[in-house]
Amino acid sequence: MIYLTHFGLQQAPFALTPNTAFYVDLPAHQQALALLHTALAQGEGFIKITGEVGTGKTLLCRKLLQDAPAHWALAYLPDPNLSPAELRWAIALELGLKQSANIDAQQLAQLLQRQLLLLASKQKQLVLLIDEAQALPDETLEALRLLTNLETEQRKLLQVVLFAQPELNQRLAQTKFRQLRQRISFSFDLTVQNRVQTNAYLQTRLALAGADRPLFSATALALLWHYSRGIPRLINMLAHKALLLAYGRGLAQAGWYQLWLAARDTEDVEISGYFWPCFSCALLLLVWGLSVVLP
Repeated sequence: MIYLTHFGLQQAPFALTPNTAFYVDLPAHQQALALLHTALAQGEGFIKITGEVGTGKTLLCRKLLQDAPAHWALAYLPDPNLSPAELRWAIALELGLKQSANIDAQQLAQLLQRQLLLLASKQKQLVLLIDEAQALPDETLEALRLLTNLETEQRKLLQVVLFAQPELNQRLAQTKFRQLRQRISFSFDLTVQNRVQTNAYLQTRLALAGADRPLFSATALALLWHYSRGIPRLINMLAHKALLLAYGRGLAQAGWYQLWLAARDTEDVEISGYFWPCFSCALLLLVWGLSVVLP
């Protein structure tokens, strides 16, 4: 990236593509991962992780994939906008079965059950991870519920983890989904970061990228938290743009003005007027100063 050498970085610290090499163990993510491992170890059928856009659901999903124990057989669906038949075939393909036009729905269901029983006999645990689960069609959600009916006397043959935006909660609140809703044994809502967590997130990613000095001023950090609202994706976007602007001016670090300009150029960030950044910086720093001085 164009500014890496200028700032003494070895890697791009704020790429938007989820990268587990830059995973930061935020409190919310730490709690979500602990819940996932505990629930999956207990053999629960459905687990749901929800969070607003940009809060790190896909990164969390990839982290779970990366840290999976050897006895898990994993199936990952990044695009869940599938019909019930497409869902069954997607799982079958993940399990190593070959698609064929000669296999009807009933035969496919039987093949899936036999494959799941085979995995269970080998002490393998099938975990299906579905990203962007709010996009699952209604009939596919019902098909997914029916698939989790497959079980031995000891445990479920299929466990499902849904990573979704909060819209999924609204859909599941409908009466027609009450059976599926009762199957969800564990849920967790990812929260946004506070100011301290935002700063720690930023500094950790910079350190992982090779930074050996502060690349954002104190006012820039205050504005970064304010404009990003503690959402990791917005933090990455604003920090990247601010560093680009600082590089363009030959600055050693990004200041409040670079953050303000970055915010003006970013969707889903609310700003108002030229003097707003100065006022907000002063206000945020005042609050921070009082939090340090007062008991």
